[in-house]
Amino acid sequence: MGKKEFYTVRGYQLLLQNKKSLSSAMEDYLEMIFRTGKQEGIVRIGRLAELLNVKASSATKMVQKLGELGLVRYERYGFIELTEDGKNVGEYLLYRHNVIEGFLKLIGIKENLLVETELIEHNISPETLKKMKILTDFLDGMQEIKESFERFKKEREEE
Repeated sequence: MGKKEFYTVRGYQLLLQNKKSLSSAMEDYLEMIFRTGKQEGIVRIGRLAELLNVKASSATKMVQKLGELGLVRYERYGFIELTEDGKNVGEYLLYRHNVIEGFLKLIGIKENLLVETELIEHNISPETLKKMKILTDFLDGMQEIKESFERFKKEREEE
């Protein structure tokens, strides 16, 4: 996503407003709908279920709930389409995922990277996420510091 801090104030407002009504599972579905729509152009229930390793009936129920919240439009056997609010929240959720994953990679997490990212992303505040992104961006541009950190980390891990 480059140096872009975030998209709109409205996106944060929607996330915080919907945080009360969005479970972690709902966030995962919304993020995957956004990600898949961006990559493949369209999203169908079967594909969503496949990507999230759930049954199509479970995906249908969750998409219906997201529809009730005004985040998606879906008709049986049709495409899943994000509303404008759904796009804003989905974009933020994917951004959040990518920032956390990038940070974890930077500090050397390799095993269970996706699991670790998933566990953190549903519990991180926008302020902490912002600081994490700033630190990651800073260190990405500092090869000498990254190499020094790697040496330091290796020494500590050997203790």
